[in-house]
Amino acid sequence: MRPQGPVFVGVPLLGPIVIWMFTRDQISGWCQDERELPWCPPHKLILLVWTTIYPVVGYASYLVWKDLGGGFGWPLALPLGLYALQLTLSWTVLTLFLAADNPGLALLDLLLLYGMVVSTVLVWRPINKLAALLLLPYLAWLTVTTAIAYRLWRDSLCPGHQP
Repeated sequence: MRPQGPVFVGVPLLGPIVIWMFTRDQISGWCQDERELPWCPPHKLILLVWTTIYPVVGYASYLVWKDLGGGFGWPLALPLGLYALQLTLSWTVLTLFLAADNPGLALLDLLLLYGMVVSTVLVWRPINKLAALLLLPYLAWLTVTTAIAYRLWRDSLCPGHQP
């Protein structure tokens, strides 16, 4: 791995670290009551999964960067531009989901993020198949997170649907 590799692996973790520093005392209480959403994982598990996924996705971006010759030329604009946009959406969803207690906006952000990650997979696949494959667990986790956000949003609109 080139010296830039650890930078690519570490940069995605900056978002959760900054978000945690500013919101650790504001984390919402969703999913704490077992009656509301019994299959919802606890906050710590959600944060653990996100902080595991970020370095993997960062490594995938490194593989794409390396295969396109490194640097910051035009060939990297689309592949890494999509990555930067989806990373920003991902950091935003953490804030909306964990601190802002706004499942509706989090759901919208997650749907946009899902589309961005699928687009990134499609653009990265011809460049580096491993990098594209490394995004698949991310898509699986986004599916779980989207289901949680949808349920919380639905229950906030229709309290009668709560078990």
